[in-house]
Amino acid sequence: MADTPFIAHGFRSRRASAPAGRLPPGQYETRDFPVLSAGPTPRVDLSRWDFVIRDASGGSARWSWAELLALSHETPTVNIHCVTKWSKFDTKWEGISVDTLLDLAQKGGVATGAFVLAFCDGGYTTNLPLADVTGGKAWIAFGYDGAPLPPEHGGPARLLVPHLYFWKSAKWVRGLRILQRDEPGFWEQAGYHDRGDPWREQRYQGDP
Repeated sequence: MADTPFIAHGFRSRRASAPAGRLPPGQYETRDFPVLSAGPTPRVDLSRWDFVIRDASGGSARWSWAELLALSHETPTVNIHCVTKWSKFDTKWEGISVDTLLDLAQKGGVATGAFVLAFCDGGYTTNLPLADVTGGKAWIAFGYDGAPLPPEHGGPARLLVPHLYFWKSAKWVRGLRILQRDEPGFWEQAGYHDRGDPWREQRYQGDP
């Protein structure tokens, strides 16, 4: 699942201040990387792992683990912001741009849409406008800080959408459903905001 308020490990320090313009309102900087999950950490057999993009009419594109790793990699360095109010600056990732995967899927006949619903091992889902995962804004990340992404942080692969609160960067991601209309995910059904922009403090339904 994505990062949530329920379980926190490895969280030892915080800084009260940060350079101007880097810290969204209501957040504080941490040098640690808290582990927050709503359920147990899945253990995945990579020989059976795949990633799927499917549309509402049944069209789909699929990659095995080896096929995914064979695609062009990117190494974004980004700030991340958790809805529990910690922010971590200059995190270093490795992964495949969602733009790359969607382009390949559409060339294979998968229809486009206005929204996506990410789905994951463990049953977690989260919804995003298509515009928030395209244009160089999102990745399927499999590496962190020069090493394979640890399972506790979403490995073997997680969605990385750093401009939104980190619950949108779904852990243990296995695919994207392309939708014409928005469909709330796990935390959104429980009252969290549909979009989750940290700069607008969109934590809960009803926030602007």
